[in-house]
Amino acid sequence: MQQVTSCPSYRLEMINGDFKGKDIVSFDQFSVEDLHLLFDLTGRMKQMAVNKEPSNLLEGLLIALLFFEPSSRTFSSFAAAVKRLGGQTIEMQNPETASSVNKGESFEDTIRVLEAYSNAIVLRHHFAGAAREAAQAAEFVPVINAGDGNNEHPTQTLLDLYTLYEQFGCLDHLTGLLAGDCLNSRTIHSLLRGLSLFKNNTVYLLSPRSLRLTRDDFLAFSNRGIKIIEISNVRDIPTDCHFWYWTRLQKERFASRVEFQDTLKEVTIVTPHLLQSCARKDMILMNPLPRVESIDPAVDTDERAVYLRSQIRNGLYTRMALLALVLGRV
Repeated sequence: MQQVTSCPSYRLEMINGDFKGKDIVSFDQFSVEDLHLLFDLTGRMKQMAVNKEPSNLLEGLLIALLFFEPSSRTFSSFAAAVKRLGGQTIEMQNPETASSVNKGESFEDTIRVLEAYSNAIVLRHHFAGAAREAAQAAEFVPVINAGDGNNEHPTQTLLDLYTLYEQFGCLDHLTGLLAGDCLNSRTIHSLLRGLSLFKNNTVYLLSPRSLRLTRDDFLAFSNRGIKIIEISNVRDIPTDCHFWYWTRLQKERFASRVEFQDTLKEVTIVTPHLLQSCARKDMILMNPLPRVESIDPAVDTDERAVYLRSQIRNGLYTRMALLALVLGRV
């Protein structure tokens, strides 16, 4: 297996209103102003896609999609975003078995090779910290983190926050329920970072006790100003939540199948009954997908379930906007 070393020397560069040429490694790089800038452009990208307007914003540019971990939505939405804007892609999935990585090529050399061929690298990796290591190795092109282990998934959080912003017109004074695998879910970790940028947000974390945030993470997120309340029972779900964010159990992060199956028995699944009894009528139910053993398919027809409607579509629009900004085409 290709090794990824820690990268303590790499320093995150804040966006500060200028995305051009910058790595997108962590949500900690974003400010409220950066998000509003991106969301304004996302609205324009949405209209472009909905109206099937051709675009040449990324014409002449080649984006490398390097995915060491299986992906359907993130990979496909990035590929679609590039092509809808007139760019092209180099697509590598499972490179550990289908590239020179299998011959022993180092992670850093893989990044440098793709850097020589492309104008940006979109990376998904199973090791936490891989995005920082890639950004350190790439000297001339930006790296975009498409999910690194159980660490972060910043572009997922962009689409999640945009979905909330579309629905409620704000990202402050919100109450949310984040459920599932709080310990291992990079989407939950990044969403907590995003929500903490805004005032007076409260989140309830529903998970088995073995899958709660680490104490270090709990304290670190709480110190950012977001109010976090951990619960273990559906009876403790508040009925005034603006949104529910349900995640699957991260099977690939468990040491054994037996451990996974035992923990799965403790996980709450969203059912029509749970929605009817605990959710307000104007809330939304979100899921980063796949919704494996997390949401009953019978819930799909509920108008509050947006995971296969606006949420997944917003992944395309926000990534179109991000690519255009990072590549300096707007």
